[in-house]
Amino acid sequence: MEQADAKKTDYKKSLNLPDTAFAMKADLTKNEPARLKKWQDSKLYDRILESHAADPLFVLHDGPPFANGDIHIGHVINKTLKDIVLRFKTMSGRRAPYVPGWDCHGLPIEQKIQDELGPKYRDMSTADLRQKCFDYAQGFVQKQSVQFQRMGILGDWENPYRTMAPAYEARVLEVFARFVEKGLVYKQLKPVQWSIENQTALADADLEYKDVVDTSVFVAFPVANPGAFKTKFDIRVNAKCAFLIWTTTPWTLPANLAIAANKTVNYSFVRYDQNEQSVVVVVASELVEKVFSKQKDISFQVLGTTTGAELEGIEYTHPFIERTGKLVTADYVTTTDGTGLVHTAPGHGEEDYATGRANGLEVYCPVLANGRYDSSVPNWLAGLRVWEANALIIEKLSELGYLFAKEAYPHSYPHDSRSKKPTIYRATEQWFIKVGQGEGSLRERALNAAKNDITFYPEWGRARLTGMLESRPDWCVSRQRAWGLPIPVFYNQQGTPLLTPESVRAVAASFAQHGSNAWFTLSPEKLLGDYDPGTEFPKNELRKEKDIFDVWFESGSSWHAVVDARSDLSGELSQGDQHRQADLYLEGSDQHRGWFQLSLLSGLGGSGEAPYKAVLTHGFAVKPDGTKVSKSDKEYVKAVEEIERHGADLLRLWVSSVDYQTDMPISPKALQEFGDKYRKIRNTIRYLLSNVNDFDPATNNASIEAFSLDAWMLRELYVLYEGVYRAYDEYKFHVAFRLIHDFCNVQISAIYGSAMKDRLYCDSRNSPARRRTQTVMYECAVTLIKLIAPVCVFTADEAWEHLPANRESADSVHLTRLAEPIMPEFKKNVVIAFDELLKLRDQALLQLDALKKSAALNKAGEAEVIYVVKDQETKLELSRFGADLEDACGCGFHSIEVDASASETSVRIIDRRGDYTLCARSWKRRPDVGSDPDYADLSARDALVVRVSSTDA
Repeated sequence: MEQADAKKTDYKKSLNLPDTAFAMKADLTKNEPARLKKWQDSKLYDRILESHAADPLFVLHDGPPFANGDIHIGHVINKTLKDIVLRFKTMSGRRAPYVPGWDCHGLPIEQKIQDELGPKYRDMSTADLRQKCFDYAQGFVQKQSVQFQRMGILGDWENPYRTMAPAYEARVLEVFARFVEKGLVYKQLKPVQWSIENQTALADADLEYKDVVDTSVFVAFPVANPGAFKTKFDIRVNAKCAFLIWTTTPWTLPANLAIAANKTVNYSFVRYDQNEQSVVVVVASELVEKVFSKQKDISFQVLGTTTGAELEGIEYTHPFIERTGKLVTADYVTTTDGTGLVHTAPGHGEEDYATGRANGLEVYCPVLANGRYDSSVPNWLAGLRVWEANALIIEKLSELGYLFAKEAYPHSYPHDSRSKKPTIYRATEQWFIKVGQGEGSLRERALNAAKNDITFYPEWGRARLTGMLESRPDWCVSRQRAWGLPIPVFYNQQGTPLLTPESVRAVAASFAQHGSNAWFTLSPEKLLGDYDPGTEFPKNELRKEKDIFDVWFESGSSWHAVVDARSDLSGELSQGDQHRQADLYLEGSDQHRGWFQLSLLSGLGGSGEAPYKAVLTHGFAVKPDGTKVSKSDKEYVKAVEEIERHGADLLRLWVSSVDYQTDMPISPKALQEFGDKYRKIRNTIRYLLSNVNDFDPATNNASIEAFSLDAWMLRELYVLYEGVYRAYDEYKFHVAFRLIHDFCNVQISAIYGSAMKDRLYCDSRNSPARRRTQTVMYECAVTLIKLIAPVCVFTADEAWEHLPANRESADSVHLTRLAEPIMPEFKKNVVIAFDELLKLRDQALLQLDALKKSAALNKAGEAEVIYVVKDQETKLELSRFGADLEDACGCGFHSIEVDASASETSVRIIDRRGDYTLCARSWKRRPDVGSDPDYADLSARDALVVRVSSTDA
C-alpha cells in the first residue's frame, strides 16, 4: 500500500499542473485602490497620450455634471460609457484625451447655501454669498473627482474644466459677444416659465412634466352689445349672448384681454337654458355635441352658424372685471379640445403673447414674482397666491352666472425640476436669444444640422432633438439669482442698455483676470477698462444688470470654453477663432432638451457650425420592474457604497452588459447576482494564464494544424475579436459583453478548455500537442485581456502583469493596441470538418448523459467513443484529428468503424469499465494500459512521459 501511494505521488509530480499568481478571488475593493495609485504615480494617462502623439485625434467632450453631492448610479453609467469609448478608441489607434468638467453655477447650490444660512441669508452681500457658493461647489468638484477616479476613469484630473473658472467665464462671454454681433440678443417683457418657489425664470431644460388633475372650466364671456350681435347674425330669441371659452388655468382669467378664434373654423350659435335663463353661446360647430353632451340636465338648440372671420372684432365684457375685450383670430386655434374659442392673456402664455403683440394688446401680468396677485386685480383676489385663487374664481363665476360647467381634467403639467413644484407662465422683462423661424434662422440651421449633419446613437435621438427644436421658443437666457455668470449689460440714467460686442469683450477681459465676482466688486469704469461707450453712456453714471445667465448658456458654450481653448482637445486648431467639432457628445436622454440642444444652438450661433459630429444617448437607472427609483427606495443603488462593496470593475461590467438605449434596471440584489458574470470572465482568464505558466511565445510557439481543435479555437477567437471590435466601434457595448461572456462560457469552458485538459496536464512538458494548445491559449489570454480592457480596467491590467512571458514591451495593457490574434493563414477560413465534429460531439454527450443515469457512468474517461463512417475515405479524413476525436468528448479512447450502410457519420458511446484498465495517471480507460512492462498501471503515453520525466529528474 505504501509503495502504491508513493507511485501515485510520483505520478502527480510528473503532471503539468496549472499555476498562476492571478488569484481566483478578485478582492477588487482592496486591489483596485492600490492599482489606481500605481497609475497615478506612474502618470499612466500622460504616458498613454504620449504613446499616441502621432495618431489621429478623437475628442469626446465631457458634459459637465453638477457639483452637488456624491456621485450616483447615473454618474457611474455616464462616466463608464465615456471611459469605455475612450479606452477603445485609444487601443484602436486614436489619440483620445479626456478632460472632465463640472457645472458649478446654478440654483441648487445657491438654495443649499440659503438653507444653511437661514435668516442670515438676507443680510449677506452678493459677493459674500457667491464666495460661499464657490466654496461649496469647489468642495464637491474635489469630492466627485476622487469618486470618479475610484471608478477607474482615466483623464486629466489635475486640469479639469469648471464653469466658474475665470478663463471659462471669459470665453462664455466671447460666445455671447458673437450673438450680440449677429443681432440675436434682445430684452423684452414676455411670458416665460417661472418658478414661484425660487422666483426665477426657467429654461425648458429646467422643467419636468408630471401627471396632475386640475379643474377645468367652461366660462361664458357676455357679448358687450347683444342687440347689434343678434341683428348681425339674425338671432331671433330673447336670450343673453356670450362667447364660451374653456381653460385649465382659472387663475389666469383676471389677465384676460382677448378671445381668439380661427378664421376658417365654422362656429355655431347654440341656445340653452340654465339657472332659469336662456343663453346663446358661440361654440365651434365641430365641438357642440362634445361640449353639450356632458351636461345631462341641459337641452340645447343650434340656431345658426358663421365663421371665425365674421366674429372678428366683436367686443365682450369680462365676467368679473370692468373691462371689455375683442374677439381676435389666430391660426393656432383648433377644434381638438375645448370650445374652439381660446381665452387669451398675453402675460401668461407664449401663443397668447404672440396674439397680443399682433393685435396691439398690453402684456398684462398681475402676478408678482412670489406667485401672488398684485393690487390691479379685484380686492377679493389681491394678495392671494394663484393656486389659492382657482377655487375662488370658480366660485365667483358660478355666483355671477357665468360658469357653464367645470370638470376634472387629467393632464401633464410642467414642474420646476429643482423645487418639484408646478410652474406658471409669467410675463417679466428677460434677455432672449432669437431662435426665430424660417430660412437662415438659428432654428432652421439647427434643424438642418440635426437632420443631415449629425450621427445619432441610437437613431431615434434625431427625431427627439428635431421635435424639440421645432417647438422651442426663443431662448430666455436671464435668471433672477446671484450664483452664476452676470449678464454684462449696463444701463444709463435713462434706462437705455449698453450692450455691444466690444462692451461684452471688455467685461470678458476683466472676468478673465478677476473672475465674475468682479461684477459685484468693481465699478463700471474698471469693468469696461479702456473701452469707450460714447457720450450716451458715461461710465461713472452706469448701473449694472442684476440678472445672471441661464446655466445652460454657460455649459452650452463649453465647445468654445473647453474644446476650442485646450490644445489637447483642439490640436492644431487651438489658436484664434478657429473651431473644432467634438467627435462625440455622450449624455443621458434628458439632454436632448438640455445640453445637446442648447450646445447646438450656442455652437451654431457662435461659430456657424454644430459643436459635435455625433450624439450618443443613454437611458436612466430604474428598478427591476422598470419603475423610477428614488433615493428613499430600498432598491436605490448608492453608487459609492456599491463600489466599496463589489469593486468598480463589477459595476463597469454591469454598465457594459445592459443595452443603454433603454432605461437600465438595477438594484443592490441585481448587482450581487451579477458578480457571477464577472467571476466567469475572470476565472476564464485565470484558467488560460495558469495553463501557459511555462510558455514563452518567443521560443515555444508551435504551428497549428488545420484539422485540430486548436485550429477551431483560433477560428473562434478570431470571430470573437472581429465581433467585439465591431461592437465597440458601433457603441454596442452590451453586444461586446455578451460575445465575451459567451466565449468564456462556451468556447473555452465547455468545449476547448475541457477537451485540452488531458494533453495540458498529462503530455510531456514540450510535446508538440501541448505546445500547440499553449500557443492557442496564450493567444486567447492576450486577446481576452485586451478585449476586456476598456471595461474591466483594473482586472485587465492585473491579468496583463501575470502573463508569464509578455511578447509586448508595455507594462500596462492600457498602453497596448488592439490587434487581430496571431494565427496561421487559415484563420479566416471556416473549419467545416470540425464544425461537423462538434455536432458529433453533441450526440456523444447526450449518450454519456444517458449512461450516467442508467449505468452510473460518472466519468467520460471510462468510456470509448466510436465514430461510424460510411467509407474508408471518410475514415481517413476524420482520422486527421487524431487524439482530438476522444478529447472533444472527454472520452478515454476513440476508434473509427466503417459501415457501408451508414448514410452519414455518427457516434456510439461504449462503457469500457469492464473491458479496459484505468490509467492511474490520466484516469482514462484505454486498451494500451499496461503495454509498458515497467508501468503496468499506465497507458503507453503516460508511461513514456513518466519515464522521460524521471530520467530528466
